Amino acid sequence: MSRSTSLGWLKCMLAAFFLLISAAAAVACQLCYEAARQSVTIGQRLDSADRVVLAVPLAGAHQLRMVEVVKGKDAVGDIIADPVTDLDPAAAPGSDPYLLLRDPFASQWTSLGTIRAEYADWLRQLVATVFVKGDRPRPTWPSNMQTSSTLSYAGWRQRIALVLPYLENSDPLAARIAWGELARAPYAIMDVARSQIDAAAVTRWLDDPKLASRHAAYTLLLGFVGGPADAARLELRIEAARSSHDTPNLAAMIGADLELRGPSRVDWVEAMYFADRSRTMPEIEAALLALNVHGDANRTVPRQRVIQAYRAFIRGRPPMAGFVAQQLADWDYWDAAMDYAALLKSNAIADPASEFAVVNYLQRAASANAALE
Repeated sequence: MSRSTSLGWLKCMLAAFFLLISAAAAVACQLCYEAARQSVTIGQRLDSADRVVLAVPLAGAHQLRMVEVVKGKDAVGDIIADPVTDLDPAAAPGSDPYLLLRDPFASQWTSLGTIRAEYADWLRQLVATVFVKGDRPRPTWPSNMQTSSTLSYAGWRQRIALVLPYLENSDPLAARIAWGELARAPYAIMDVARSQIDAAAVTRWLDDPKLASRHAAYTLLLGFVGGPADAARLELRIEAARSSHDTPNLAAMIGADLELRGPSRVDWVEAMYFADRSRTMPEIEAALLALNVHGDANRTVPRQRVIQAYRAFIRGRPPMAGFVAQQLADWDYWDAAMDYAALLKSNAIADPASEFAVVNYLQRAASANAALE
């Protein structure tokens, strides 16, 4: 197979792959991706459903009665006689209501678990944020994970303000909903948490091994609500991870560290991860991901500083240069075209997927230049 034929095949295969992952349900904030990617969050299911109610079982009957309507045109007192999936058969009258939803094309209701009736108004406020107008997050690499397209930035700000008080709430389902929304929220709006939550509480959650699956989101949260002492403790954790080459939550830790320390900390990332030849591929990817999220937000760490770090990465690690090509293209930064063209000419990039990313960058750069001319 010739080089041009091989590249053509790769383009088709990788284009299909990118299309598939962009359509997949996932979280918005890439730094929390590993923690929440296993399933669609409850918030996403509430957004997509056309009917959401709280209902209790009727004594002596295989039916439920609606006690609160969260979404849709049902009425309190209506009876649900249709089958309900995931319903706890041991539930008895007098227990907390079930949170039930029904999708537009579903033949039956689905139970998400039980939640106290007092949370109905909170749930109504939560689903209403979908209708708040404003700019919407832009999908970004690595997997177009910002499926937050159903929510505007303004809607996300309202939603995060609503869920912050319910993190680790005494009601398990309420706590799970709150964490899920925090985990999938765009990083650019996370500053709404400043002064809204106690850093000491976040630290307690991070010290709790039972909450390990939620630590990525809480680590990022600490970056917005913490202070110098929290930054010092976070850096000790990063150093421990560096010593053992551990990568769980590493991207979130570096991202939070950058939020707390500011753009001067990028020098440290370049030295400790990009220039250090003992770093593993997952460690390098975590550092790149942390920088990418900050570059997208373009706030605490200016995008231009991230681009500068990416240019250094391209020069210092030519075989991995394609790792940042998509991000640079998404930011409409085309000044790396000559470097990328030289790398392709010298066959410095051996990985086919990375080579495709560079080819795609150069094609987009050519299209952008042609449009300007």
